[in-house]
Amino acid sequence: MFVPVFAQDNASLLFSGNCETCHRVGKSISAPSINLIKKRYKEAFLNKKEFIKYMSEWVYKPNIEGSIMLEQVKKYELMPHLHYDKKTLEDIASYIYDTEF
Repeated sequence: MFVPVFAQDNASLLFSGNCETCHRVGKSISAPSINLIKKRYKEAFLNKKEFIKYMSEWVYKPNIEGSIMLEQVKKYELMPHLHYDKKTLEDIASYIYDTEF
């Protein structure tokens, strides 16, 4: 799938400026590391489309019932609602799927 460069850059900036604040690369401090999240989502969803759909929908409206990382929610608490639109969350999820952290 072709993703315009500006969309990738925008998602990278959004991830670095927002998500990485809690979801650090390589270490879990106040939330699970992005590496752990990516690993668990790739295990649960075998293709990129499903990965993006589920991750973006869950981040849009975080809930315990839909969590695939329940032990992490119990450890760090439920992620707060971030007020991003679904398209932005899909771009960020796509960036996470494609990026080697």
